[in-house]
Amino acid sequence: MAHFVDSLTNEEARLNALRDLRLLDTPPSETFDRLTRLASQLLSAPVSTVSLTDRDRQWFKSKVGVDLTEIPREQAPCNYAIQGSNVFVVPDLQADPRFVGSPLAQAGIRFYAGAPLITRSGHGLGTICVVDDKCRTLADGERRILQDLAGLVMSQIELQNTIGRVDATSGYANQHQFFEDLEDQTRCCAGLPSAAVIVEFSSSAEVTHALRVLGSAHADLLTKRAMQVMQHQIGNSARLYHVGQMRCVVLCEAGSPTTAPALSARIMAALAQPIFCDGVPVTLSPAIGCYDFVASEVMPQDVLRHLLSAGDDARNAVDGCASYDPTHDQQKTRSFALLNDFRAALAADDQLHVVFQPRVELATGQMPGVEALLRWQHPSLGNVPPGEFIPLIEQTALIRPLTDWVLVKSIAQARAWNLEGLDIRVSVNASALNLDEKDFAERLLQKVREAGLSPQHLELEFTESAVARNPTRVVEQLRALKEAGIAIAIDDFGTGYSNLAYIRQLPISILKIDRSFVMDLPTSQTNKTLVRTIITMAHDLGYRVVAEGIEDRQTYDLLTAWGCDEGQGYHMAKPMPARRLSSWMLTATHRAAA
Repeated sequence: MAHFVDSLTNEEARLNALRDLRLLDTPPSETFDRLTRLASQLLSAPVSTVSLTDRDRQWFKSKVGVDLTEIPREQAPCNYAIQGSNVFVVPDLQADPRFVGSPLAQAGIRFYAGAPLITRSGHGLGTICVVDDKCRTLADGERRILQDLAGLVMSQIELQNTIGRVDATSGYANQHQFFEDLEDQTRCCAGLPSAAVIVEFSSSAEVTHALRVLGSAHADLLTKRAMQVMQHQIGNSARLYHVGQMRCVVLCEAGSPTTAPALSARIMAALAQPIFCDGVPVTLSPAIGCYDFVASEVMPQDVLRHLLSAGDDARNAVDGCASYDPTHDQQKTRSFALLNDFRAALAADDQLHVVFQPRVELATGQMPGVEALLRWQHPSLGNVPPGEFIPLIEQTALIRPLTDWVLVKSIAQARAWNLEGLDIRVSVNASALNLDEKDFAERLLQKVREAGLSPQHLELEFTESAVARNPTRVVEQLRALKEAGIAIAIDDFGTGYSNLAYIRQLPISILKIDRSFVMDLPTSQTNKTLVRTIITMAHDLGYRVVAEGIEDRQTYDLLTAWGCDEGQGYHMAKPMPARRLSSWMLTATHRAAA
């Protein structure tokens, strides 16, 4: 009885070792096919296989001369071969009582020789074997060849599961192995449908918070636990890859009837349950991107790129799932191209330029200042809207040289107008990343001094979101600028999460009401109430108010009647080059009446 229990225990350990290697039901691989071809040639055998012994079947990872993918484990010679350490030879299957009536013997196979594939811990995974339809045996030298080939097969298995192919944290195959498996699918399964999904366990914000609070070890353990849940869900029907800190990919076998959306639904249901991490139940917020494709029609790198695109869409989807959308992918490709090209645009002298939109005193029609607005004329894409490229740049380190470029141009133009006798204040936008720079205020003031410009001719705009990054540093930067004489304005007021008590502590003097509240002002009673309230509140706090997006006379008159100080919009003037602005000022003496 004890021997029976030990046998069962050893068999379970062997099966666990086999599954940990994640080879079962994976696509054919050229690295293994080379070895089976070599075995067939060196041992003059028409059939050669690398087979893995599962619980109830013999599955072929690689094969030469046979169309079968698997055979029943019962009565399979490989089942005997894995029980020893030497080459197992059967000169004639049809004369051996153990194999009479077996599928191989019934198929006309007479000779079998197999060398076991043994792990370092002594578990027999399967064999590399040769078979023939003629009775024969192996010479000692041929046995040695088969054993050497078995050693090469195990070296390849270990290589795939260690060096450069396995994530050290999770123990699962990594991105390099994913690409290699896709290449194998392309080579052997051309034209067959394939399905893949990408799973992001938590949003980037949640990951960042977890890292800060619990440390990287917690995030690593949580990822490993989540991937174990997924592995249990998909079983041997697909392969799991770890391709990011909290991101993985599932790849179905080419030709599988499973679609990516169906697979994602199963995974989402499995991840809906809390996962215990260090004894703490953690509820994930997964986003799953789906991609159905045809092997051989998509490059491996593009498969992952398409999955990442679908994953981004999934994070914004209501149910957390999204299929690959070529249109969205094209937009992301364009965005990536714009980011790549922007550094060259900064260095060129014919792509970027600044235009200026007048700000008008609503009561008098006079122009106290202008807003500097950046424009980009791309050499091949033409005019790129600032609403498209500036949000991209604001997420990168390019925002620092960009803001410096705009500041230099704006300060120089303000100085030029000053020398012409024009009393014009130029307003320039700063991003959250700019205000997070320790030396931003110092650099800006240095540029003003070098240009010989009075600080009173410069204004700095920033959005409410900029304050949230590092409130203490932002306040220090803004206070230094205001004390030097530079006006400070909050841009797009009303679109963020305004904390009026906090805003009161900021060294600002101007509130700019966002255009979304202004453009439909004549027809929206809600916006009328909001805008009038903002104007009254701002004046009570001692702020000057500027309304953006004034497109018609009716809106102009309403804002004027409510005491709004300044306005900006197409009703008064569109953005224009500096050379046109001087003549515009001379010819449009009464802009408010235009």
